[in-house]
Amino acid sequence: MKTVWALCVLAAGLWLAMFSPWTRDAVPFWPAMAFSSGVLALSGLWVNRKSLGEVFQLRCWHLPLGLISAFVLYLMFWIGHEIATLILPFASDQVTLVYRTRSQAELRTIALLLFFWVGPAEEIFWRAYVQRRFGERFGPFKGLLVTAAIYTLVHIWSFNLMLLAAAALCGLFWGALFWRCRSVWPALISHAVWDVTIFVIWPIS
Repeated sequence: MKTVWALCVLAAGLWLAMFSPWTRDAVPFWPAMAFSSGVLALSGLWVNRKSLGEVFQLRCWHLPLGLISAFVLYLMFWIGHEIATLILPFASDQVTLVYRTRSQAELRTIALLLFFWVGPAEEIFWRAYVQRRFGERFGPFKGLLVTAAIYTLVHIWSFNLMLLAAAALCGLFWGALFWRCRSVWPALISHAVWDVTIFVIWPIS
């Protein structure tokens, strides 16, 4: 368990550099995100290399489930955004801040990076490695909750309540997919498709 905790601390440090108000203006976001997610995913793959056959089992129903779940999650975010902007005066501004990194690269480049690299890499690390290890230690349900909590907390450096709420919902949603399917593929597909949809194709801000 020391390794999984060490890698979670590393994730917190990498996310601090990308999101904190003290460092984010000095760090090119998309190269940093590609590097950070890649390092974590490769570390998780290496440490978890003896169990890859189990967590990467692919079934024919994983693709439609991943696509449908991405749509469901997008719908949840759209409804949540409408409600949040009605009851929280700061919600709209905080959501707009999340989207400011769209201007740091071409949208086509961002879409390709999210779909083929960042989304898959995050699922490989957070679900296929971290959640699996915590699930083995604490049980599947507690493992899901602990992983979702850590996944949320690494975003705390943004000091953005809407981003924290989004991370919490995503962590629970994709964590539940991984738990129920016992394979990373549905969550990986869902994450990749949802990323591109909500950040490039149909932003909710």
